[in-house]
Amino acid sequence: MAKVKITETVLRDGHQSIAATRMRLNQMLPVLEAMDEIGYNAIECWGGATFDTCMRFLDEDPWERLRTIKKYVKKTPLQMLLRGQNVLGYRHYADDVVYEFVNRAVDNGIDIIRVFDALNDSRNMEATIKAAKNTKVHVQGAIVYTISPIHTMESFTQGAKELQDMGVDSLCIKDMSGLLSPYDAYSLVRMLKKHLTIPIELHTHCTCGFGEMTCMKAIEAGVDIIDTALSPFGEVTSQPATETMVMALENSIYDTDIDIEKLWPLTDHFKKVRKELGDEFKLTMPGQINPAVRKYQIPGGMLTNLFNQLKNQGQEDLFDQVLTEMPNVRRDLGYPPLVTPTSQITGSAAALNVMYGRYKMISNEVRDIVRGKYGRVPGKISDEFRKMVIGDEPVIDHRPADDLKPEMDKARKDLSDEGFPNASAEDVLSYALFPEVALPFFNSRKDRED
Repeated sequence: MAKVKITETVLRDGHQSIAATRMRLNQMLPVLEAMDEIGYNAIECWGGATFDTCMRFLDEDPWERLRTIKKYVKKTPLQMLLRGQNVLGYRHYADDVVYEFVNRAVDNGIDIIRVFDALNDSRNMEATIKAAKNTKVHVQGAIVYTISPIHTMESFTQGAKELQDMGVDSLCIKDMSGLLSPYDAYSLVRMLKKHLTIPIELHTHCTCGFGEMTCMKAIEAGVDIIDTALSPFGEVTSQPATETMVMALENSIYDTDIDIEKLWPLTDHFKKVRKELGDEFKLTMPGQINPAVRKYQIPGGMLTNLFNQLKNQGQEDLFDQVLTEMPNVRRDLGYPPLVTPTSQITGSAAALNVMYGRYKMISNEVRDIVRGKYGRVPGKISDEFRKMVIGDEPVIDHRPADDLKPEMDKARKDLSDEGFPNASAEDVLSYALFPEVALPFFNSRKDRED
């Protein structure tokens, strides 16, 4: 049995899950060199929601953040999370955006790209994997774990084999909602180990209360790497705490070889950061686990967002009804895993159904899922439901991105028209992905420089 490696998520998913992705670069800087000495497998520090929140809430350039982290972290690989054809946004982007993004991410310091698709449709990961294979980066394919009447160990294994055939260097079991129970983790890892030759990493959350147990059973089944977050940004809706897992595996055949004494100064630092973020942004951070998440199959962060959205409309008393409606909408849509953007689409559809009557109001995003514009749904959408939502419109059965025209030249031109004719390739990408967020950010940065 091999020793277990640890990927540290405090600089990305840790603060995304606990503190709404609000950690600033200057709160990371004091400990980057110390983190580089720990002996982590990788440090996840970019991608996911960090990209747009940098510009939207922190007035920071995400590319500058990456370059700076790279300057201080010289030994440990830097890892990012990429949403396949959605890149870091909420819609599909053309292939030229995907290729350019991967190249720029690698040139600015990324060593490992973890790529997933919300529907587990491998066609939506094709462009990212191809682009990554053309660079020196390690590309990790992810299967999004969920539970439903149609998701089985066999279907996940089939998806994992597809990714291995596409040339990924390792596989991640991405359990974003913390739904993976310990014994299911054991069975899944055992099965994957039989069919794959590449390393397997487990990414889970403690939302249900399973986190550490699930990691331990996966380790016993032979998982190679686990994701953890330092305790101030670990546990509850985040990953198991790094310190806890290091101590749990000490003096065993799975020992991580990480010196626990080197972690305590990092813990102290991030405790202060957590307090600073709570004070500055008036954040309500998750305080307890929620085992009912497994019943509703909803990611923890989404529960909070859903409640707040209903509260803003004075409808918070409908919260339980919306939760009960979620699995029904999910069934109607062919059981998509609930992760960005399918979780948001399913959640708002459930809310509309409860407020106005079932499917009296249908969003364009729901129509697009039914049209096949997001890709292949795992299950079947009934003919009656399809007819009600899109009438006799055809459903596409090819890779959705094949219908998209190149976007980079237009983004470059539009940005030039907005007063930035000499924008860097990185700025053009920020604008292509998030025009309404990037533009105000560029203007405020320009004001500062002037």
